[in-house]
Amino acid sequence: MIIYKYPLVITDTQTVHLPYNAKILTAQMQGEDLRLWALVDELENLSQPVKIAIYGTGNPIEGDAGTYISTVQLQGGGLIFHVFEKAVSDLL
Repeated sequence: MIIYKYPLVITDTQTVHLPYNAKILTAQMQGEDLRLWALVDELENLSQPVKIAIYGTGNPIEGDAGTYISTVQLQGGGLIFHVFEKAVSDLL
């Protein structure tokens, strides 16, 4: 097993391709960039799509928010975003 990081964009939803059985650990800012860290099997060659949703504090959330990953702060705490993993069925 190994921990890898993946770039995220601050947008409502996006799809990240992670190795099968990856375990998402956290999402945090690294400098000016949002990153997602996951524990993965470095020998796994197949990937699966994972839907990531990012909600700003005070913004409405329609339906199921998903599984909470982390909260991140930008601009010295002036902007706060909450990162969630959405169900695979929400990809359809």
